[in-house]
Amino acid sequence: MSRTNPHEQGQAKELSRRGLLTTAAGLTAALAVGASVGTAAHAAPATFTHPGMLHAYGELNRAKVRVAAGDDPWLSGWNRLTANGHSAATWNPNPQATIIRGGTGQNYGILYNDIHAAYQNALRWKIAGTTANGDAAVRILNAWSATLTSVTGNADRFLAAGIYGYQFANAAELMRGYSGFDLARFKTMMLNVFYPLNNQFLTGHNDACITNYWANWDLCNMNSILAIGILCDDAAKYDQAVNYFKTGAGNGSITHAVPFVYESQGLAQWQESGRDQGHTMMGMGQIASFCEMAWSQGEDLYGYDSNRIMKAAQYVAKYNLGQDVPYTTYTWGTGQNCAQQSQTVISSASRGQVRPVWDILHYHYARRRGLSVPYITAMAESVRPEGGGGDYGTASGGFDQLGFGTVMYAK
Repeated sequence: MSRTNPHEQGQAKELSRRGLLTTAAGLTAALAVGASVGTAAHAAPATFTHPGMLHAYGELNRAKVRVAAGDDPWLSGWNRLTANGHSAATWNPNPQATIIRGGTGQNYGILYNDIHAAYQNALRWKIAGTTANGDAAVRILNAWSATLTSVTGNADRFLAAGIYGYQFANAAELMRGYSGFDLARFKTMMLNVFYPLNNQFLTGHNDACITNYWANWDLCNMNSILAIGILCDDAAKYDQAVNYFKTGAGNGSITHAVPFVYESQGLAQWQESGRDQGHTMMGMGQIASFCEMAWSQGEDLYGYDSNRIMKAAQYVAKYNLGQDVPYTTYTWGTGQNCAQQSQTVISSASRGQVRPVWDILHYHYARRRGLSVPYITAMAESVRPEGGGGDYGTASGGFDQLGFGTVMYAK
């Protein structure tokens, strides 16, 4: 079944800072009218910026300066980080040759705990300069790149490859250049273990109907491919991810992830809104991560197609603040034969769930762009200061996002 959506696409505008802003600084914004949706294929930057994923130089330097000065909200975000056991320099990795998510013998919790420990230790080193934390991050990254050879399981293996792929790459990006870090071997692991699954999912969708899998499945694999492209200075992979965001056939592409726009209200419906609010908020974190990584490389996808993502985030935030939002019946094809299902009402399941996904959106739209996003802002204020993996329970959902948006994105 081909995928068409009866919504207005409107005239797309793209905000780009490549050539307009100093990517390293990342502290100012400039507007430029860009291309329409579905125009010429994307071109990666001629030279990749490093560090250049969730945290570029500007964000890292701001956090360092503000924490040292004892300023809030940075300090409260920093205190949340240092109180998390995963950020302890004494963390010892438990690398596995095979990671299984879904089916018999699941052990993927070992991986996500170690990834978040590597990431949190990397942040502590970048912000406070503590060598013990830097050494810990490298110890974890090197142990896994020397050991991991496969990610497997049932269909959930694609979630593991996507979520943990982009998170792992972000931890490594922070540690590139650190003495003793075997970046070359880590890149090989990302290219040989994670990327093939990421690519297999986006091109084949586990042999299912193109609309069968929720937006998050596409998005996490898009994030992993984008992050691997940046980590490995691989323009083709970077372009693959961004082109999919703009024109991909699956539910992670922008017009499928956000199928209905309510222009007069400044809102837009998220693809998983009729499913539950936990996965919907996970989607906010996934798509914000994708946009932030692209932003660090000098282009804006946050503003793509007339701020379509901003409208979706406003919609999700408004509903999860307890207010009403419009809902259009969502119909999609499932399984291998594309049998149709429909959701006629928004789901109240896990409404108001706390996830650390809002400060990245608030500080981009409200501070970088100077736009009024009252629902996003209210949601951010309600969960601040944001923690990370280990602060939101021990189940995988608490590790779906790297978190710590308060200390890293406050402006």
